[in-house]
Amino acid sequence: MESIGLDLQRWVDKGLLQLHAVRSTYYGLETHLVQIHKMVETFNPTVVIVDPVTNLVTIAAAGDVKSMLTRLVDYLKGKRITALFTNLSHIGTGLESTESEISSLMDTWILVRDMEIGGERNRGLYILKSRGMSHSNQIREFLLTDEGINLLDVYVGPSGVLTGSARTAREAEEKANAVLRQNEIESLERELERKRKAAESHIAEIQAGLATEEDDIQKKIAEAKLRQKVLKEERHEMAVHRGKDKKENKT
Repeated sequence: MESIGLDLQRWVDKGLLQLHAVRSTYYGLETHLVQIHKMVETFNPTVVIVDPVTNLVTIAAAGDVKSMLTRLVDYLKGKRITALFTNLSHIGTGLESTESEISSLMDTWILVRDMEIGGERNRGLYILKSRGMSHSNQIREFLLTDEGINLLDVYVGPSGVLTGSARTAREAEEKANAVLRQNEIESLERELERKRKAAESHIAEIQAGLATEEDDIQKKIAEAKLRQKVLKEERHEMAVHRGKDKKENKT
């Protein structure tokens, strides 16, 4: 487990984890069941992992193994202990079945399978069932790395599901296309801003010219009104003088 970045020794040292390794051929089915009961009663765990149950098929018939595991599952459920059983699938067998035929006893079934794409084999993980719980129906790429287990979204494109280097290449292509699209968008935005500033500058020039012409026209209007007023006053004065001349002539 340390090879994938999981340090279990600290939990063993704290007394929170107990490991027990024994070959399936070392005991019979009943003895294996009794040993598990003793360890559970002594350690009182909240989680029990049995890895893998497939090996028990080598020491007994499938029916006997199913009976023994059924009793074990019932025992752990009765004590409200979470149980994780692993099952090894062989190439050529149905992936949605188990040799010990205990899948119906499990509340949740997680399947890890190999996917061959472009001459490359990669692991995929998905939930086959999970009783009474909402769950994803998508396949995730399953990676064992130096920093632990990673689940990645597989790429689903026109050509189907891509994993591994094919997914990496496709993601890189999409990132490059995204950069090109972003650059195109930024170029169009700059062009739009340039045209907007040019239009605003042209409008400002037109408004400045209109303001100058408006001032000139307003001055001409004011001069015309002034001439009109002066002319009216002159005509009034002339009319007044003519009236005086007529009076004097009569006298």
